[in-house]
Amino acid sequence: MARALYSLIVLLLMLFTSLVFAEPGPLMSAGTAKSTTEGLSTSQTPATDKPAGQSSKDGAVAAQVMEKLSNAVGGDYIIGAEDVLDITVWRNADLSKTVQVRPDGRVSMPIIRDITAVGKTPTQLAEEMTNKLKEYVQNPVVAVSLKEVNSYNIFLLGEVAHPGRYPLKSKTTLLQGITIAGGFTPIAARNQIVIFRFTESAPGIKRLTASYDEIVLRGGIVENFELKSGDTVVVPSEAMVVFPGR
Repeated sequence: MARALYSLIVLLLMLFTSLVFAEPGPLMSAGTAKSTTEGLSTSQTPATDKPAGQSSKDGAVAAQVMEKLSNAVGGDYIIGAEDVLDITVWRNADLSKTVQVRPDGRVSMPIIRDITAVGKTPTQLAEEMTNKLKEYVQNPVVAVSLKEVNSYNIFLLGEVAHPGRYPLKSKTTLLQGITIAGGFTPIAARNQIVIFRFTESAPGIKRLTASYDEIVLRGGIVENFELKSGDTVVVPSEAMVVFPGR
């Protein structure tokens, strides 16, 4: 009887031991697997956030974008006084600014202060500003785009509907300029148009003449020339032509 009881106790102990020590195995395995999975996802996160070589690639893309912006008005456009410029420093809003060119031909920017803009193309100004910023900013990329054209103006006087100063937004011919001013008045001497143009040679102003009838009726396309910044177009009245000096 005692021996049978002893055997039963031993059997119960063995069963209890197998139940207690069998469970931790799967639990530990599951915990390890979870930990390993988390470790892998964590280690992989930086790789997906910033692949190798992305920094240099971003720099190349930034340079291309800025080059396109700098050439938005054409590579041969010359900045003039009163033009409004959008100056953007890549990824640096504090150094980016919209400025108007002062009458002295300069613009004021953070850090580099005054810089001459008149007489330069947007690309040339962007390159000069980039070189100046290199003393203060690591790998700066600057773009200059034209927001408003205020320096290219023509002046129309005399017998046109709306005399005054008009900005040149694009290439404009003589007839287009007169159209912008509302066309001729009824008493305009349209065949006696006079254009005064500044030139670099002495005496500094050149006098040109044009005839509306010659351009329209007789194929005088040469007289319908392209207007230049600073041109003054004068349309006299018929009375001035018939009775000069009165």
